[in-house]
Amino acid sequence: MSKFFAFISRMKFINRWALMRNTSYESLVSHSHEVAVIAHALCVIGNRRLNKDYDENYAAVIALYHDASEIITGDMPTPVKYFNSELKDAYKDVEKKANEKLLNLLPNDLKGDFDDILFYDEKYRKIIKSADKISALIKCEEELKMGNCEFKQAKKTISTAIEKIDCEEANIFLKEFFPYYSLSLDELN
Repeated sequence: MSKFFAFISRMKFINRWALMRNTSYESLVSHSHEVAVIAHALCVIGNRRLNKDYDENYAAVIALYHDASEIITGDMPTPVKYFNSELKDAYKDVEKKANEKLLNLLPNDLKGDFDDILFYDEKYRKIIKSADKISALIKCEEELKMGNCEFKQAKKTISTAIEKIDCEEANIFLKEFFPYYSLSLDELN
């Protein structure tokens, strides 16, 4: 018997952007889904246009679980998480221990499969980080569209963070796909 998937199911109860006034709340599960869709797209872009060799399905699964540690730690607000290098390193260690705890909830015969997801290949680090930041940028765009100026600075900060990641796949996504996120459903049709 294992509690692993019951824990994973609790992602739907964790709200993101805790220190920000939101017009609509974003759960960790909805964020993870969006990151999975974007990570998959970034890998497809990389494979088709940049001659990369990504497993886009693996990237999507990694993205579904990329914040699973927050089931145990909660969603640490970015200004706190990155306040200084000591705090950032300490939080990374806490995330690692939380993922180890989750992994240890699994039966032994399944641990190897999920170890490769919770502690994924370095090759995918830029893809997952970029997809995560693009998802945050989309949230900022949605909030600003609703007249919530609280996300104005966050959008600038996140845009700068994406530039610093220097992921060509992300740049292509932002240029070709992101502009349509500001359109209404009628405009999309």
